[in-house]
Amino acid sequence: MRQLLALFLFCFGGTAAAIGYAYATVTIPDPNPSTLLQNNVYYWSDGTVLAADGSVNRQNVTLSQVPTDVQWDFIAAENSSFYTDPGIDPQGILRAVVHMAEGGSVQSGSTITQQFVKNTYLDQSQTMSRKFKELLISSKIGAVMTKQQILQGYLNTCFFGRQANGIQAAARMYYNLPVEKLNVSQGAFLAAAVNEPSLFQYADSDPEAKAQAQARWSWVLDRMVTTGKLTPGQRARYTAADFPTPRKWTPGSGFTGQVGYLVQLARSYAEAHNPAITDRGLSQGGYQIHTTFDRKKTAELTRAVARVRKERLEPTRRSVDRDVQVGAASVDPTTGRILAVYGGSGFDQGHYSDNADTSGVPVGSTFKPIVLAAALQHGAVLQPGKSPQPITPASKFNGDDDIRIKDQQGNYVTDDKDPTGLLHQQNDTDHRWGYITLRKAMEQSVNTPYVQLGEYVGYGNVAKTAQTLGLRSGSLAAPSAGFYIGTSTPSAIRMAGVYATFAAGGMQRTPCSVTKVTHDGSVLAGFTAPAPVRALSSAVAHNVTDVLRGVVAQGTGTKAQALGRTAAGKTGTTDDFRSAWFIGYTPQLATSVVLFKEDPKNPQLQSLIGVGGLQKVFGGDIPTEIWTQYMRDALAGLPDAPFPAPASLGRGADESGAPSPSATPGKQGDSTGKKTTTTPQRTPKASPTCHGRKCH
Repeated sequence: MRQLLALFLFCFGGTAAAIGYAYATVTIPDPNPSTLLQNNVYYWSDGTVLAADGSVNRQNVTLSQVPTDVQWDFIAAENSSFYTDPGIDPQGILRAVVHMAEGGSVQSGSTITQQFVKNTYLDQSQTMSRKFKELLISSKIGAVMTKQQILQGYLNTCFFGRQANGIQAAARMYYNLPVEKLNVSQGAFLAAAVNEPSLFQYADSDPEAKAQAQARWSWVLDRMVTTGKLTPGQRARYTAADFPTPRKWTPGSGFTGQVGYLVQLARSYAEAHNPAITDRGLSQGGYQIHTTFDRKKTAELTRAVARVRKERLEPTRRSVDRDVQVGAASVDPTTGRILAVYGGSGFDQGHYSDNADTSGVPVGSTFKPIVLAAALQHGAVLQPGKSPQPITPASKFNGDDDIRIKDQQGNYVTDDKDPTGLLHQQNDTDHRWGYITLRKAMEQSVNTPYVQLGEYVGYGNVAKTAQTLGLRSGSLAAPSAGFYIGTSTPSAIRMAGVYATFAAGGMQRTPCSVTKVTHDGSVLAGFTAPAPVRALSSAVAHNVTDVLRGVVAQGTGTKAQALGRTAAGKTGTTDDFRSAWFIGYTPQLATSVVLFKEDPKNPQLQSLIGVGGLQKVFGGDIPTEIWTQYMRDALAGLPDAPFPAPASLGRGADESGAPSPSATPGKQGDSTGKKTTTTPQRTPKASPTCHGRKCH
């Protein structure tokens, strides 16, 4: 026992001596000089400058300029014992960890003094050595600085989002006020913004950001009551209706055309691929970000959109042509590099949401190739209790309108919106196709075969295939019949990536926008080319491509023939004509184009009926025209490269009830590639999903 006690005293004494020595020898370094702060520079793929941003926006103020109530907002939110603690609070760190683990509000584990030391004297690295040094300097700095000086320095070095460093810049960016004019409610919001600057900076326009900011703001005011700086009566004046919504923000308002969207994409990609790159770090500058964006192709895509808009839309004469949006993305199938995007009219025109990177527009029948790929890869359960059977593009399924759909157990799929309680899947026309091949159903965008196929393949297999091809799970719709014909909402970038995988023979490369990032002369990790992953067998991928060539040759995408070279693609149109897509590719380039309509003051999808003078707007119309004009320019000078011939997949099974090949020679279900004339389209039936409508 004595030996253990002696060992304990020795270890304890040694540790105490080491800490004492570290405390005695540590010195307070010079502040990080603001003169070292730089812009961030973004480069086109050819090495020329795309844009520059990140100049530091900060104006230092004295503590006397900051209203007392606003000072207490920050103290209540971050460090209520600020004026009495020694600058470090181990118990506070522990409380913050426990509180967040229990699902409570985000709290800082550092005191205001520690945050000031980190912001002013140290870097943002998350290492034990940096944290230990922060604690030592924080405990020592009180001997040379007053609490008022520390609080002043803290408020001048906090990052608030909107490229605002310091409370004066934040007051201007969020409320267009000098700091002296801030009230306690506005101060509570700014104290909240310190914790989530990259989210709360959008509290003026993003409902989710506003909801979270409002909750944190309310919590700060509650803390003001707890600390005795507001009475309950004063607190009661600030209800949800009194939330101090920040003024409208125009991020990167100096960017014109597509530059704002390109910079936004590159910044997001850089942050996602290297945890050392943060909003705060980017706002301080000093980064050189080399992108994948092709200057020439970006200009060509912008011109193609402008040309078709001018030819087809007349917003001054036809009110229905107003608020029509276009998004587009172009990806190199051999590298996964994003070469061009069209995100909208531009930051300088007041359009800040990137239409190429938005998730919220249903993709319609452009999802059917994913269902086909899943079927070719996994097979389909065509008979209850039996193993999956092989499927090929020549497999026949019932293409008639208004049919009932079965699941893998042979039960009819239910639909609570149907008076019978059973799902009656419809096509865009009431043409009686009978049993047709999956090839023909893809060419003519017939819904019923693909809904039934999807049910037989299974939601799990289709969703897994979609994710393997590069779609994010969060963009996939919940299980339903509509899932198989496009109720999911991936971005145009991600859908271009899926079709690029078909073009690359089943090798998937996640779309990327940054090739290299340097900072202070050092190349940062995380930006090597995405490693290709085998998503589909080459036989499956080439067969999907062969089917999609038929869409262009004799299906709903015939306008793409104007490209004048080998191409494959698919049209897509969704319920009530709320979106229209065309996604197509050659071996060298995959491009997606989406058309939708959204009122900026009421952000929800509206019907495209009547747009461009068309009674109905299909993916084979305006989106295909934009795609064709762009691809013609982008591929100019390149040879007409052929797709590899598809390997035979063997004999595929047909849906139960399909006639044998000898019963209907040369008729419905053949795959000869001959064009089929369809009957005139009927007026679509209203439905909130693809259950009772087209996803053409």
